[in-house]
Amino acid sequence: MSPRLDHGISESADPAVPALTTAPEQDADPAHGADTRPNAPQAVVEELLDQLDLPELPPYAEVGPVDARALSKTLFERLGRLEEGTHEYAYVRNTLVELNLALVKFAASRFRSRSEPMEDIVQVGTIGLIKAIDRFETGRGVEFPTFAMPTIVGEIKRFFRDTSWSVRVPRRLQELRLDLAKAGDELAQRLDRAPTVEELAERLGLSTEEVLEGMAASNAYTASSLDAQPEEDDTEGALADRIGYEDHGLEGIEYVESLKPLIAELTPRDRQILSLRFVANMTQSEIGEELGISQMHVSRLLSRTLNKLRKGLMVEE
Repeated sequence: MSPRLDHGISESADPAVPALTTAPEQDADPAHGADTRPNAPQAVVEELLDQLDLPELPPYAEVGPVDARALSKTLFERLGRLEEGTHEYAYVRNTLVELNLALVKFAASRFRSRSEPMEDIVQVGTIGLIKAIDRFETGRGVEFPTFAMPTIVGEIKRFFRDTSWSVRVPRRLQELRLDLAKAGDELAQRLDRAPTVEELAERLGLSTEEVLEGMAASNAYTASSLDAQPEEDDTEGALADRIGYEDHGLEGIEYVESLKPLIAELTPRDRQILSLRFVANMTQSEIGEELGISQMHVSRLLSRTLNKLRKGLMVEE
C-alpha cells in the first residue's frame, strides 16, 4: 500500500477522530455552490481533504485494488458520519464511485458478447454501483465488493431484460422464458430428447397453458427483417421471397369434394345442365337451344338442382 494512503487510513481507523463538521456557509456560493466532485479545482479538493481528515488522493488509475478497497473502507466510515446533501457528503460519495469503477468494468466484461456497446453496459453498471454505495452499511461486516457485485450485475441484467426484446412483453413472461430455457436444458439432458409441454409444466409446477404462453412469448425476443439477406451459404432469397401467400382457391376444395357424391345422385339431364352452365359457361338461352327446351324451363330446372345441392351440403355440415 502506498505511504500516502496508508497514512490516511491509519489515522481514520482511530476511534478518537472527532466528529466532522460541514463546510462554512461562506464557502458555498448560493448561485453555483462549491464543486465537490472528484475533478473539482485543487483548492476545493485540498480544503475538503483537510476537513474530512483524508489523505491526498492519487489519480484513480494509479490506485491498486488493495489500496482502493482500504480507502473505500475509510470513505464509507466518513460517509456514515456526514449529513446527506452536504458538499462533503457528495465529494466522498462521488470519490467512492470513482474508486470502485473497476468493479463495474469487471462485471460489464461478462456481457462483452452482447450486441450493446460496452460504454452503455458500463453506464448501466455504474447505476448499480451507486445504488450499492447508498445501501452499503459498514457495520454488517461484509466487504464492499462482495456486497456491490450482485447489485451491479443485477442492474445490467435488468437492462438487457428490459431493452433486448424485439417486442415488449410483461416481466412475468420474460422471467418465464428463462425458466423454460433452463428447465428445457435439464430435461433434455436427462431424457435424451426434447421435453414435452406437459413435462415442462410438471417440472416448473405450472399449467400447460402458462407454458404455452411462455413459449409463444419467447418468439418476441428476436425479430428478423423480411428484407434481410440470407447467409452466404444460403441459396434461397430473402425471407419475404420465401413466405407463402394465401390461395383463396383452397377455400372451395372442401365444397367441391362434398358436392361430388351429391352431383352423382342427380339425373343425367340435371348433370348436363350444370356442366353446360358452370363448365362451358353457356347462358340459359344457349342451354335451352342445346336441349330443345325453353329458357324459362332451363331456369326452373337449374334453380331446383341448386336448391337440392344446397340442402345436401347443409345436411352434410
